Amino acid sequence: MELTSPSTSPSALERAARISVGVALVVLGLKALAWRVTGSVALGSDAMESTVNVAAALAMWAAVRVARRPADSDHPFGHGKAEYLSAVLEGVLVLVAAAEIAREAIPRVMHPVPAQSFGLGVLLSLTASALNGALGWFLLREGKRHRSPALHADGVHVLTDVATSAGVLVGVVAARVTGWWVLDGLLALVVAAQIVWAGWGLVRRSVGGLMDETLDATERDDLRALITRTAKERGAIEVHGFRFRHAGAGAFCDLHMVVPGAMTVSDAHALCDEVERAVAQSHAHVDVVIHVEPEALAETPST
Repeated sequence: MELTSPSTSPSALERAARISVGVALVVLGLKALAWRVTGSVALGSDAMESTVNVAAALAMWAAVRVARRPADSDHPFGHGKAEYLSAVLEGVLVLVAAAEIAREAIPRVMHPVPAQSFGLGVLLSLTASALNGALGWFLLREGKRHRSPALHADGVHVLTDVATSAGVLVGVVAARVTGWWVLDGLLALVVAAQIVWAGWGLVRRSVGGLMDETLDATERDDLRALITRTAKERGAIEVHGFRFRHAGAGAFCDLHMVVPGAMTVSDAHALCDEVERAVAQSHAHVDVVIHVEPEALAETPST
């Protein structure tokens, strides 16, 4: 059984990753220009986070290419977990960027400096944020459609960047109106704290995938019900011992199926094929492994 649904083609995922890289580079250029013309450390912190976006988008592109390789003799369960490595790297890069932002911001808190070319800088930052918003929405849509942790993680990060940019712009405008340019440095520190939180969330979720975290409760219940119903309708006595785990865009399910002791090996094999076909029709990303037990030798159910 394939790990991905028929609609999930490598070209579609790689196209999404390439778009992410291209937009991230444009956004970085716009934000860096806004930083340069204004001298605002808050806008600089926003640009610093965009450097992470570019690096993360490149890592995601590489991870998607690796993850879509078919299973081979060295990787019999496929390469899906490569996507989690991309998400972990993105989280680590976010933490590094936060430290650099804090290093730049603290002196500006102690010695505030007014921003220059204010209107142009705000316009550039707004344009970059609009592009980022469109990219984040696109990545979340494609990540959900193709069940890609890497695309989803990048989409979450990009939309977090949009929210951060909005806060920065509001603060910079407030500093201009009030003349309290200490807000510039304080905002940069707030950005640093916010992206530390976002980076930690990315790392935590990705480590869960690398540690074979189970599927969410709704999907587990759906699969249990589908497999149990299909198996019993076709002659199985009982199904138990379910175990589930993620593997990038795919997932694995193994289980024990109790059949009548008189059932032939051929009939038991046909029964397993029916169960696998039923799962493939509604959960095409799930690879099912079935251990068949004759009724007289069946183990005590554990789940």
